[in-house]
Amino acid sequence: MKVIILEDENRAVNHLKRLIHQVAPDMEVRAVFDTVRESVTYLEEEPALDLIFSDVQLADGLSFEIFSRVRVHCPIIFTTAYDTYAIEAFNTNGIDYLLKPIEEDRLRQAMEKARQLSSKIDLESLFELGAKSTQKPVKSRFMVKVGEKILTVRTEDILAFYSFEKTTFLHTAKHRNYIIDYSLEELEGMIDPSNFFKINRKYIVSIDACSRIIAWSNNRLKIDIEGIDDPKIVVARERVKEFKSWLDS
Repeated sequence: MKVIILEDENRAVNHLKRLIHQVAPDMEVRAVFDTVRESVTYLEEEPALDLIFSDVQLADGLSFEIFSRVRVHCPIIFTTAYDTYAIEAFNTNGIDYLLKPIEEDRLRQAMEKARQLSSKIDLESLFELGAKSTQKPVKSRFMVKVGEKILTVRTEDILAFYSFEKTTFLHTAKHRNYIIDYSLEELEGMIDPSNFFKINRKYIVSIDACSRIIAWSNNRLKIDIEGIDDPKIVVARERVKEFKSWLDS
């Protein structure tokens, strides 16, 4: 079996490699990545993998961002020191959730589960079915506070969500900006992915906001959104290909 490890702590990597060698010496660790960015770049090439071991918290963000950008066709065993993200892990291709320090018996159980799934069923069909069953309804509106008033903003009237100084805002077609109590990561699970796309770590844009796109440096794309004076509304280089496909869908 060909596997990769997504982990940003060297001690954890070495510990996991030793356990894998003891439990399943036939497994080949093809690569180790410690960032979301490097993992996405590697997985976009769709290598033939049988299993992924992934910590939840990597050097530049949560590993769930990887699997929201790139569709993988193999099971994932999550490894983490916290149980906070267990539910979200199983909403991806996650088949098990191992708490650190990982014990040999627990790793053996998780890997046996991966082998059984691979041999008995079509994993891709399983994950598609699981995605449909766990899919949450998208939000049709957001409540915002303006002074002492509470207003509602229809999702269809929103051009972008963005973060600034640890605060999240939504920007409307009428060029109004409102603070909302969600992170961009939380918003990704609340909005329709056919209408919204996360172009970088600070911006989620709507399809209606993408009427003016400019070729930018390093093969990136810049989006001009009326009412937002920010030169950094740029599609991250590793997201350009997926962004173009989203525009053309």
